[in-house]
Amino acid sequence: MIVRKTEKKRSVIKPALCFLLCAAFLSGCLSGRGIESGSAALRAGKEDMAVRESAGELQTGQETAVSGPAERLTERAKKSLEEKRQPQIMETDWSEYFQGLNGAAVLYDAEENKYCVYNPELAETRSSPCSTFKIISSLLALENGVIDPENSIREWSGEYFWNGEWNRDIGFEDAFRTSCVWYFRQVVDDIGKDRMQEGLDALQYGNCDISDWEGSLNTNNSNRALTGFWIESSLKISPREQAEVMERIFGEDGYASEETIDRLKQVMLLQEEDGLSIYGKTGMG
Repeated sequence: MIVRKTEKKRSVIKPALCFLLCAAFLSGCLSGRGIESGSAALRAGKEDMAVRESAGELQTGQETAVSGPAERLTERAKKSLEEKRQPQIMETDWSEYFQGLNGAAVLYDAEENKYCVYNPELAETRSSPCSTFKIISSLLALENGVIDPENSIREWSGEYFWNGEWNRDIGFEDAFRTSCVWYFRQVVDDIGKDRMQEGLDALQYGNCDISDWEGSLNTNNSNRALTGFWIESSLKISPREQAEVMERIFGEDGYASEETIDRLKQVMLLQEEDGLSIYGKTGMG
C-alpha cells in the first residue's frame, strides 16, 4: 500500500486496509480451483515521489533512444536515483488483523519515504502474484492499445467456470472487478511475450520471469484459460517489491501515459469515504 498526502486534502489509507498489499497471505494460492492469489492495494495520488529502485540497481540493458514507455521509465529512473535517499523501514505489529494467519503487510508513505512492515521476513519473500498481476496486465494492455476501454467486451467461449460471473461476454471493468481469469489470459496473449517482458523489466517486477508462458508449472489447474506464468508458476514477487512497483506506476514520473493511469485508477477504485480514495486489487490466497 502507498500513502500520499496533498495540499488540498489529507489522504490517508486506513491501517487495516494495508493488508490488501500482502501477496503472501498464505503459503500458496487457492488449491484445486486454479484461482489466482495474493492481493495488492495502494493509495495513488497526483503529487508525490518519483520512481523507486527496488535493489539500488537499474535494469537498463543496452542503451537506446528514449521512445517507448519502458525507455521513458529508464531515463527518469536514472535521474531520480541520484536524488533519492534510502527509505526508512519500521517494523510494526499488525498481528491482530491476521487472526493467526501467517501473512505480511507493507505500507509505504511516499511523502516521508518510509516503510512500515509487518513480518519483514515474509515481506521480502517472493511468491506468485496471481490476481494482483491484473494490475500489470491491465496497465500494459491499456498503454499498448490491446484494451480499448470503450470497446473491450470479449466473447465467452461457452465453457462453464466455477465463478458464475465469468460465464458471459464481459468487458474490461467487469473482468477486472470480478477477477475473470479467462479474460486476462486472452489479454496477456494479445500483449505478447516481447511487450510483456519489456514492461516487467522496466517496472523491475520481481524476478521478471515469464518463461512458463502457458502456466504448465501450475499443478492445481491444467486448463489454459485459467492459468499462466503469473499463477503459481515462474513469475515471483515479494510484498515489498509489490509496493515499490506501485510507486513506479503511480509516482510522479510513472511508467505510462496520464490517460492510461487514469483508466487504471478507475477500475482499481475500491472505496471513497470522507475524502479518502482507496485503490487496489484483491485476491484469494
